[in-house]
Order: sequence, then structure tokens, then C-alpha cells
Amino acid sequence: MKTIYKGDSRYEKVYEQMQLLGIQDVSTKQQVKNGTIVWQLPILSRARGKYIEYAAFASGYVRNQGVDCRSNWQINKRKMSEPFYYPEHKWVDGEQVKTGKYLKFTTRGCELIPIEIDRLEYMMKYIIKNEYIKRANTVQQGNFVPKWQYDNLRETVIEHGIDNQVPDVKVIINGHRYNII
Repeated sequence: MKTIYKGDSRYEKVYEQMQLLGIQDVSTKQQVKNGTIVWQLPILSRARGKYIEYAAFASGYVRNQGVDCRSNWQINKRKMSEPFYYPEHKWVDGEQVKTGKYLKFTTRGCELIPIEIDRLEYMMKYIIKNEYIKRANTVQQGNFVPKWQYDNLRETVIEHGIDNQVPDVKVIINGHRYNII
């Protein structure tokens, strides 16, 4: 356990949630020195079979560390930036000439989270919603069975009277195996 999670009730709550979900703090000494916290989930990625990681940075960004691809991406909420106006140009006799009109340019940016505990709480909520709830049947080995597929198979087998051939779903939580029938 890293010392960051001791003493403050908000940090302790985040740490308790991490323990319940099997999330580990895998930050290196250099990352901690830079204000970065990296969490490793007990869920294998679908493409490469590596454990999924999320990180919170001192700059205010919260990112998925992109184990399935070569880049990470921000999970911060998005907001519209202030509009930027630039002059319109037109080509006249091989030269650019201003037309007197201005064009409006807007883009979206990330809403930075400057306070560390707020970043960690946001990251925890995002992980629960997007990794644990959306992948409710994912087990540590990386197997995934959508509920609708399991229900359809179960109904088909029961209709044909071959109930003993239906595979049971097995879930492992904290080292304990549970059979879901």
C-alpha cells in the first residue's frame, strides 16, 4: 500500500474500493515523484491479453494507458473551447489577400481536474462504470460471455431438453470461485 492512501478519509475510501475490486497501484518511484498514479485492473485487455491500466497525472489529465493500442487517451470530460477567429484569405494573382471576413473556429478540450483526490475519485467512478459494469461477465482469465448470449443458449437448451449440456458461468472473486447457474 502506498502512503498516499493513509490518513485522509477520501483517500482511504478510494483505497478500500480498490481493494474490493482487485485494483493495484503499480506506480513507479519516478511516476510518484512526478505526481502520477497508475492503477492496474484485474481485467485482461481483449486484444493483447495485458492487464488494463489507468493513470492520473499531476497536470489534471486522467488517461487509459492504452494497452490495446500504441497510445493512451484522455477520459476527462470534454468541454467546448472559446471560439477563435481568423481572417479569411483568397488567392489573387498568385498571392493571398484578406477578404475582410473572419472565420470562426471552435474545438473541444479536456476539462482538467487539478486536485489529486478529485482525479482519483473520478478515475474510480469511470473505471467502475466503463470496465466493471460494462464488462460484468469478464473474469480474470479475460473470458467474456454477454448475458444475452448466455440467456439465449440457456433457453434453447431447456427447450430441447438437453439441460445438462449448458455450460455454467464461473466467476472468480478474490480467489473464490462462484458458479452462476
